[in-house]
Amino acid sequence: MNREEKLAAIYEAALRVFARYGFRRTRVEDIADELGMTKGNLYLYVENKKDLYEKAVAHGLLRWQDMVGKSIEKIEDIEEQFLVMCRKSYTYLSRDVSLRTVLINDPSIFPLSSKEDPFYEINHASMRMLRSVLEKGIAQGRFREVDVDHVTELLYSIYVMFIIKTYVKSEGKSTQKMFEQGLDIILQGLLNK
Repeated sequence: MNREEKLAAIYEAALRVFARYGFRRTRVEDIADELGMTKGNLYLYVENKKDLYEKAVAHGLLRWQDMVGKSIEKIEDIEEQFLVMCRKSYTYLSRDVSLRTVLINDPSIFPLSSKEDPFYEINHASMRMLRSVLEKGIAQGRFREVDVDHVTELLYSIYVMFIIKTYVKSEGKSTQKMFEQGLDIILQGLLNK
């Protein structure tokens, strides 16, 4: 196993343990035990528990982002690409139990304000993915001309609100219906033309 694979295994194990016990109750020994290694060996890869937590959460967020990126890269129709990106981004946490549980216990991972975002670089990269889809849609004449920066921020803020309502506040089914209605309004507009 190379270093990159070892780090991925460490971060995935750490996410599972942080999900199981929460940040405060998790001990570095618990994570080392999960990996079948010593605490000292684990410290060869991370500075301390906080460093491990931040790297594990970042790993989980990047895995989420990568899955969304891969799901849209071969889709040519820009409307379909937009819909798949939105739906995959929204439903990902229904499958990633560890990251979802960590997010429920620490909603500051996904704040509404970028000024409070401990994972700004990762979340900003997700916004760039959204911006890119919007720009392609405008260039193709499929989306109308808009201020892409502001619309990207608006849509991303709405997305964060849906993640919080669905997974942190556990408003599930009704929020899922609201999400689909929101996608329809975004793509079709509110006015009856």
